[in-house]
Amino acid sequence: MLSFNNLELVLGGKTLFDDVSLTIHHKHKVGLIGANGTGKTSLFKIIRKEIDVDQSTISYPEGLRISYLAQEVPSNDEIALEYVLSGDAKLIEIKNQIDDAEKNEKFDLLGDLYETYTALDGYSAKSKAEQLMVGLGFASEDFGKSLKDFSGGWRVRLNLARTLTEPDFLLLDEPTNHLDIESIIWLEEFQIIQGCFAAYLS
Repeated sequence: MLSFNNLELVLGGKTLFDDVSLTIHHKHKVGLIGANGTGKTSLFKIIRKEIDVDQSTISYPEGLRISYLAQEVPSNDEIALEYVLSGDAKLIEIKNQIDDAEKNEKFDLLGDLYETYTALDGYSAKSKAEQLMVGLGFASEDFGKSLKDFSGGWRVRLNLARTLTEPDFLLLDEPTNHLDIESIIWLEEFQIIQGCFAAYLS
């Protein structure tokens, strides 16, 4: 589970959280509703360790795979499918370790690395990413396009597909912005709502 205990946060002289305690259990889905500037995104940043707080106030399992859908979407030369695949940071880390071990002939490490890669469904990651993209309205010819080839709304969809690649815990910051009705209906199986949202999947 993920829990906060007596969390406090002051940013720019403004108190966002004061003695906040909460727990999110496995399979729980939590919607965070509030006006701009009340700390919804800051709470997500605390979970992702982008904002320093007293570490005794937050607890979750080591190795928890957290995916975060930010409001800002990049526009660059990165290939769409590769961008979606990069959402699984743990899998990318293991793949890089495998590449490094093979390059440097550290063959004694490869057995365990490939076992971990298999456990993380590395061999099916590409097909799952493609399925997510198709579900969000992309055609197969879109897989090889760069991010800058898509409009802002379509980049939001790519960002959403990236976020949904095998996480244990989802953090979604206004995920339905710029999505059409068909895409929002497709997302109903994840029970995603407008506003900031967290879901503990594992």
